[in-house]
Amino acid sequence: MKLLVSVARQRLSVVDEAGATLREYAVSTAKAGVGEAFGSFRTPRGRHLIRAKIGGGLPENTVFVRRRPTGEIWTAELAAQFPNRDWILTRILWLSGCEPGRNRLGCVDTMRRYVYIHGSPEPAEMGVPGSHGCIRMQNGDIIELFDLTPCYTAVEISED
Repeated sequence: MKLLVSVARQRLSVVDEAGATLREYAVSTAKAGVGEAFGSFRTPRGRHLIRAKIGGGLPENTVFVRRRPTGEIWTAELAAQFPNRDWILTRILWLSGCEPGRNRLGCVDTMRRYVYIHGSPEPAEMGVPGSHGCIRMQNGDIIELFDLTPCYTAVEISED
């Protein structure tokens, strides 16, 4: 099994070894487009893998800061208190690049850029770019994907 992320279609597909699509989800990639450089706030392209899974068993809408649950549960009221916060919710699939010089090591290292597939607040729009570089999903979808995918699952992010 592997995950295919299409930036153009704003979709994440779960495919089996034969290439058959098992699941498909609407996502939101970076508002600034694609790119690999540190500090670019862009979604990195190429071959990746899920290096770590964070948040299993925690309640939906659990708030994470630096990959740690804060003890908060996202609500519209909490969002109003912190209007500029980049909400990382529910589950985190932490990505690591597999292509040295493109998305691994140096100033293009996906893992050191802290790029994730993660849950988002309910009002966050899927199907259009809007993140700071990560791949955002609806909370129910990230819970399902988290449960389906083991660590080291391949993830291919492309512009097509």
